[in-house]
Amino acid sequence: MTAREVPPARVGRTRLALAATAALLAATDLVLKAWAGRGLADGASVDLGLIQLRLAFNSGVAFSLGDDLPGWVVIAVTAMITAGLAVVVWRSARTAPLPAVALSVALAGAVANLVDRAADGVVTDYLHTGWFPTFNLADVYITVGVLAFAVLNVFGSDHDRVQQPARDD
Repeated sequence: MTAREVPPARVGRTRLALAATAALLAATDLVLKAWAGRGLADGASVDLGLIQLRLAFNSGVAFSLGDDLPGWVVIAVTAMITAGLAVVVWRSARTAPLPAVALSVALAGAVANLVDRAADGVVTDYLHTGWFPTFNLADVYITVGVLAFAVLNVFGSDHDRVQQPARDD
């Protein structure tokens, strides 16, 4: 075991916590998408100040990229990326638990959007600012998770720094 690794007894608990975090966040977004699909279906908009609740559907990925591709292609590609991300989160639990938390937040968004898309080929969006494309909480998870992961990798964390033993030359 290196100085960075989580003790083996804790790896399982860390992985369980990461999976629970991703599942809870994904479920929250899916519940909000279901509510938006019913509550905002008549074109209603709810003004919350800086943001509005407004129903929209996206057949593509980020910023509607790939919206002209067949739905099965978008689902297959996003499923592969999501599975790859899940593997990275799983493996990171042993050596980099803090970055793994950030990635599990991004994984939650990826899973929620994939589950939503699998139902009818589109992702339900419900957050609208007026100056940015309409998005959903899963998109926020992906963005925040990836940004947090990048910050942790650039600046590091005390927990994840490798402790180098002192050497006498």
